[in-house]
Amino acid sequence: MNLLHEIFRQSPEIALFLSLAGGYAIGKIQFGKFQLGGVAGSLLVAVLISQVGVSIDNGVKSVLFALFIYAVGFESGPQFFRSLGRHSLREIAMAVVLAVSGLLTVVVLARMFGLDKGLAAGIAAGGLTQSAIIGTASAALGKLGLAADEVQRLQGNVAVGYAVTYIFGSFGAIIVCVNLLPKFMGRSIRDDAIKAEAEMLAGVQVYGPGQHPAAPDLVGRIYRVGAAAGRTVAEIEQTASEGSAFTIERVKRAGKLIGVQPQLKLRDGDTVLLVGRRAGVVAAAGSIGTEMQSSAGMDVVVVTRDVTINSPEFTGKMVAEIKASAGADLRHGIYVVGIKRADKPLPLALDTVIEAGDVVTLYGTDQDLQRAAKSIGTVIVPSDKTDFVFHGLGLVLGLLIGLIVVRIGSIPLTLGSGGGALLSGLLFGWYRSRNLAIGNMPTAASTLLRDLGLAGFVAVVGLQSGLQAVQTIATSGLSIFLIGVVVTILPLLITMLFGRYVLKYDNSAIFAGALAGSRSANPAFGEVLDKAGNSIPTTPFAITYALANVFLTLLGPLVVAFA
Repeated sequence: MNLLHEIFRQSPEIALFLSLAGGYAIGKIQFGKFQLGGVAGSLLVAVLISQVGVSIDNGVKSVLFALFIYAVGFESGPQFFRSLGRHSLREIAMAVVLAVSGLLTVVVLARMFGLDKGLAAGIAAGGLTQSAIIGTASAALGKLGLAADEVQRLQGNVAVGYAVTYIFGSFGAIIVCVNLLPKFMGRSIRDDAIKAEAEMLAGVQVYGPGQHPAAPDLVGRIYRVGAAAGRTVAEIEQTASEGSAFTIERVKRAGKLIGVQPQLKLRDGDTVLLVGRRAGVVAAAGSIGTEMQSSAGMDVVVVTRDVTINSPEFTGKMVAEIKASAGADLRHGIYVVGIKRADKPLPLALDTVIEAGDVVTLYGTDQDLQRAAKSIGTVIVPSDKTDFVFHGLGLVLGLLIGLIVVRIGSIPLTLGSGGGALLSGLLFGWYRSRNLAIGNMPTAASTLLRDLGLAGFVAVVGLQSGLQAVQTIATSGLSIFLIGVVVTILPLLITMLFGRYVLKYDNSAIFAGALAGSRSANPAFGEVLDKAGNSIPTTPFAITYALANVFLTLLGPLVVAFA
């Protein structure tokens, strides 16, 4: 034990990464249908390791949490701002109900068990995992007109109540949001997240990493000219109907490649490469000649590129208008694979209106794509590099916002570093969706920030508070801990019932995100995201989380006043 203490004293980061490794290992274990997950597992392992005695700087926790919450906001910025409005009323009601039920639970239990004001406020801060309550409650205690030593005792009890109840405050929210809510709804978070995403995509097929259609829409095939002898390249290409276009990309005659021109007449025995829509390429076989499996030198490299639409010739117009006005020179050899707005696919319907900042995915040779991009907008070059200038400034702005304090009377209100980083992430994510040439953050990088940030934050909490919490429980009995359990679980259950039967939430993924946010339960939200497998829960979480930071902070003086 002394050896471990000395190791962790010299290198506390070992305790942090050991908590992560052990936590994720435990989190994978299935207990029937129950699974802890990596975040909850990291918290439990960190509490165990803390019994050896670990001192870890509080700044580490702040940095990890800022990275997590900024990455979440950045991914969800476009969707969040589109969702604001009347649709947000349910999330506002969720945050209000949880704050009110949390206050009533703490006040009733404090009076039932004779808790003093300091201990009640600490249990509220820990059981509801809102650290800001410590500050607002301590300030309120200092204004009661009590003797200095009594104020100091009560303020000390705030810290005791917080330390004993905070760990289960995090763990209990995971149990309710990730395990209990799906059973209550009768549907898994993953299934409902997929369903919500499908509805959002309006039927557009989206393939995951490594997935490809067995019969792709765009193909290339090689033919030996027979029936098409004597016809020009332009004449053959013009036989294609709308939606089945193809182009002749290469011609080989007498074993040598020749330049492809619209007026080039094909001869019997020529070899041609057709590239385009599968329906058109396959249908052309009967009028061209015999299909060949391969032919030396007839292959051509085609690429897929995303292009941001910002030309006035295309923005504000329907797809049908663009098709009618686009010249043959622009369209030749270019095939539209799809179109996205704020990273969400749009249906390629004739009445779809194109807006500035939309991204069109084009397929063709690099030469053709470069020619078309000059008329359409800016080519987005794929990169695995993160734009640290953009995101560094985003984090700086978020942390500066977190420093702002607004006072209502004597009550200080602030978003804190977490709320500021979330707001900044939302803003920078939205701006990036409108200007895709800057602010790149690959999905893998964003996932690492989310996973490492949240699990690391929770592990640091366990390492810092675990020893004191266990010691307090051992000396004071389980009463404070059990009261904290009720403060954690009961408001969540009340809010869950209110959300289901009054607000009519019917999607488990959206509901779980809103519930986690209304309790500012970041570890629970991390597990919800993991279960969902997409960003569907993020928008309701972002709205309720921002409100919860304000509503729950206000509980500090109210608990002191009524407990």
